[in-house]
Amino acid sequence: MANSYWVEPDVKFVKQLMGLGGETLKKCYQCATCSVVCPISPDEKPFPRKEMIAAQWGLKDKLVGNMDVWLCHHCNDCSTYCPRGARPGDVLNAVRAYSIQEYAWPKWLGKIVPDGRFWWLLLAIPVAIFLFVLGVTGHLHIPEGEIEFAHFFPTLLVDLIFVPLAMVWIPLTFGIGIYRFMTDIHKNALAEGKTKRKDLNIPDFLKSIACALPTILSHNKFSQCSENKGRYLSHILVFFSFLGLFVVTNIFFVALYILQIPGPYSMVNPVKILANVSGIALLVGAILMISNRLKDTDANVSKGSYFDWSLIILVLGLAVTGLLSQYIRLANVAVIAYPMYFAHLVLVFCLFTYLPFSKLAHMVYRTLAMAYSRYSEREPCE
Repeated sequence: MANSYWVEPDVKFVKQLMGLGGETLKKCYQCATCSVVCPISPDEKPFPRKEMIAAQWGLKDKLVGNMDVWLCHHCNDCSTYCPRGARPGDVLNAVRAYSIQEYAWPKWLGKIVPDGRFWWLLLAIPVAIFLFVLGVTGHLHIPEGEIEFAHFFPTLLVDLIFVPLAMVWIPLTFGIGIYRFMTDIHKNALAEGKTKRKDLNIPDFLKSIACALPTILSHNKFSQCSENKGRYLSHILVFFSFLGLFVVTNIFFVALYILQIPGPYSMVNPVKILANVSGIALLVGAILMISNRLKDTDANVSKGSYFDWSLIILVLGLAVTGLLSQYIRLANVAVIAYPMYFAHLVLVFCLFTYLPFSKLAHMVYRTLAMAYSRYSEREPCE
């Protein structure tokens, strides 16, 4: 006898998904075209058809904590071929956005980051903090003489703000979210019969992360898409540019505080070259992301929700203000260089502080879901 399931539709949850970009979910009539055409959906319990059923019925427990929601890479092959224009790719994207809010801590911040009504507040917070710090320390003015950003916003002050964000805030907020996420996807996998492993063994799971890394680093899931292959280049440029800038930041931190080598550094310094290459790659990647979304004329494929665009605009802003800060400094135009550097720091603050609550959080949650898929032996370790 089949197991029974008591269906309790959550109308509020359905409306929330529709508000996050899944407004077409009611158009689905369960033809299963989406699961058939998806190039990365597994043969056993394929997505996104079953997720579309759950979304229509408001079955939150079937979606939040479901690893399949995160295995979807939003290729949009499913949306392109959907005969009803239900846009399954956008619906799963909305579920991921909701899940990020669900796992967020503190919860209030998880609610306002993806809400387009509060973008001004998210920017006002770092602006107010920086103006206060500069005012109290006597640096709230444009310095005279040769441009050196440390004369305007001392490096020590910058690090006193950003190091705690990177070393305490992000690990704490993400750590809580990751714990909740891993608990839920293991519980869901057991309930759905996607794994036979009763316990979540940490050493074995870490091996699964290592197993999934080649796929993540190569972005080969994107290359399997037939309708949206252009996303591959833009995503890989942004991904590796962030990785390059992370390496650069850490090297310069060591150079400054351990090796006692203060900046500014020569433009032909190898690390400086890596920084510039990464910055340009970030700019090109952001422009390609915008171009790919705007040029798509397929009515079945949306241009994206605020949740998507807020990250793209932030990435573009980081690249533009970072590169311009450097080039305007070299041109020795202080009246523009210092405000541009201030704007860049504001956007970096937004990236760090809101990372666990923004679209960028999918980078962590998807990595964990892809690793769990291998841990559960749903996907082979290649």
